[in-house]
Formats: sequence, C-alpha cells, structure tokens
Amino acid sequence: MSPASAAAVPRVAPKARLQWDDVRNRHVLLYPEGLVILNHTGAEILGVCDGVRSLAEIVATLEQRYGASGLEPDVCALLDGLAAKGLVLYGP
Repeated sequence: MSPASAAAVPRVAPKARLQWDDVRNRHVLLYPEGLVILNHTGAEILGVCDGVRSLAEIVATLEQRYGASGLEPDVCALLDGLAAKGLVLYGP
C-alpha cells in the first residue's frame, strides 16, 4: 500500500529532471548526485506527474491510455521508491 493517499499529488522533485538521453537512447531522471535510467513504463508514469493531477487521476489516465486496469500498485511502487530517494514529492 502506498504511503500516499489517492488524493496526493505527486511531482518530480525540483532537484530532479526527466529527460531523454541520446547516449543511452532512453529516458532518465537526472539529479545532482546521479541519474535513474527509466524504462518506457517509468517514463510514462513520471511524464504524467505534473504536480496537478492526483495519484488517482494519474492511475486513471494511464489505465485509459493503455486499456488496462489494476495499475495502481505498480504506479505506487515506482513513485514510492523514487519518493524514498527524494526524487518524487507528494503534495495535497
């Protein structure tokens, strides 16, 4: 279970930046101490973490986009893992 509620609004921390890395040919999350290499799924999740949408809205957006259901545990696992490293922040 996620430490954040469905109403929480995740966003990439100010110290981090999601960008395409031409050398690695994939998305990365850059931060001052290093980087996280993301797979396509991780990049898609972070791409909709705009600091406006709630966790519930993000999950609904991704489920609609991919015609899937039950994505909440996977979305929360990624975001909570990055939050534990200070790379994602949850707001109200």
